[in-house]
Amino acid sequence: MKKIKSSFYKAKKGVEISTISTNAHLEASEKQLGEKLEKERKKLAKFQNKLYAHAKYSVLICFQGMDTAGKDSLIREVFKDLNARGVVVHSFKTPTPKELKHDYLWRHYIALPERGKFGVFNRTHYENVLVTKVHPTYILNEHLPTVNTLADIDDDFWEKRYQQLNNFEKNLVENGTIIFKFFLHISKEEQRHRLLRRLNKEEKNWKFSASDIEERKLWDDYQLAYQEAIDKTNTAYAPWYIIPSDNKKEARLIVADILYDELKDYDVKEPTLDPKTKANLVNYIKQLENE
Repeated sequence: MKKIKSSFYKAKKGVEISTISTNAHLEASEKQLGEKLEKERKKLAKFQNKLYAHAKYSVLICFQGMDTAGKDSLIREVFKDLNARGVVVHSFKTPTPKELKHDYLWRHYIALPERGKFGVFNRTHYENVLVTKVHPTYILNEHLPTVNTLADIDDDFWEKRYQQLNNFEKNLVENGTIIFKFFLHISKEEQRHRLLRRLNKEEKNWKFSASDIEERKLWDDYQLAYQEAIDKTNTAYAPWYIIPSDNKKEARLIVADILYDELKDYDVKEPTLDPKTKANLVNYIKQLENE
């Protein structure tokens, strides 16, 4: 199996998504991929226990990708060994009327993980420069004081929004949140196969929506929106990782490996007992044993 290096998947300056392969080619069997993922999950679970006890950092893991990119199954498989009380998953759909009465980041702020916990965003604050970039009419629903018509949603508008996202993440990082941003990169052909699978398997039909076909027609527009969003918001403190995702099992392993590889270097330790308690441990044990 090829060695997975975090740096290989980090987005570079001036990224061009179309030049990046949607296959990782790890040269491993499904069994090998499954066994390696299990090992990485166990290491993440141990780290999570320390993170929870340490209680000074939180971890925010963001997943973006086209429909059928595999976000749901990846989240299920990568985090299944972690303690459920320490992982909170949020899926962001179309904003509700209440959410639209606040600024667009409000619903993301209130879903952030507490110190000591993992927060997983399945679709994220980046929807506000992705789906809205492809469908700018959605911005009108935000009732912004500076936006009255589509003509107001110009290049300056998007530049400001990219900067707002960078500021949002910088504030989080400076206050103890470790951020990972993953773009699950699939090919248009692989999406076609996955959509057909949903249609051909009755038990998968519920996942399909007619809008999937309409959005697919805008594939190139979405690719450009992703490319610009990644390039404008790829920072040292909150980098983007582009994960080849035509092979779901490879994608899951790569994400798990990157998470542990980066997290293990943080100074996260289980707290030590205070001197008085530590000095009396033997006495406490004897008291319990003699009950």
